Amino acid sequence: MNMDIRFAILITTVSCLVTKSLQGKKGEDELDNPHRDPSMCEVCKFLTEELKLRLSETGKTKEVLETGHGLDTKKKRKEYVKSELRLIEALTDPHVCDKILEYNIHAERKGSLRFSKGRSQTISTLRNLQNKGVKVDLGIPDELWETPSASVTEMQRKCFRIVELYEEDIEDWYFGSQKEDLTQYLCNKKVLSKDDKECLSEVWTGKEKITGEDEESKKKDQKKNGTSKKKKVDAAKKKKEGNQDSSLHTEKEEL
Repeated sequence: MNMDIRFAILITTVSCLVTKSLQGKKGEDELDNPHRDPSMCEVCKFLTEELKLRLSETGKTKEVLETGHGLDTKKKRKEYVKSELRLIEALTDPHVCDKILEYNIHAERKGSLRFSKGRSQTISTLRNLQNKGVKVDLGIPDELWETPSASVTEMQRKCFRIVELYEEDIEDWYFGSQKEDLTQYLCNKKVLSKDDKECLSEVWTGKEKITGEDEESKKKDQKKNGTSKKKKVDAAKKKKEGNQDSSLHTEKEEL
């Protein structure tokens, strides 16, 4: 198979993956479809992660707020880190759910880990091909390759809804329960049903593989490596036996 044919096959395969990523999959969601709509667990998980990140950015400031009328000599003083203003800014300036649009679908990962920031493996492959001078035509302009997918925009929509419905619970956590992790407080205790919490325990370590194809490929590599090692062992045994026979033959001749 020459180089041009291999590139054509690779581009066709990757193009199909990109098309699914950009358009989403119509019809009934499937657990093994990385482009399925996000679950409430996934939405709440990434909402709280983004909100915690926002709050951590202002958590160490020593700024003090003063409230009261301009001529009032007894203005109230309050630390910014404990103020309502800090929470409002973290939620709405800009809105925390806008950060969801920075996520992409990483089809090679499992469960909620398919949502992650950064360029997906599929797009990276296509960009690398372009850098090598290969013409890649997906039927859409290059600048639209990395626009948020249907799944990501749906996750943002649901994110806005959670903030709207559970604003008081977020405030209760902020003013009275910050010692407890926000994801556990809001998602585990307030938002999610008991059978929709699995994603909360999913953590990316860099070792995960997603699809059955990945696992099958790994098994094939292991089998191939095992066969290769067996051949080397057999060859070493034959060589050793040959050396022993040669040595024995020499000893007989000397006798």
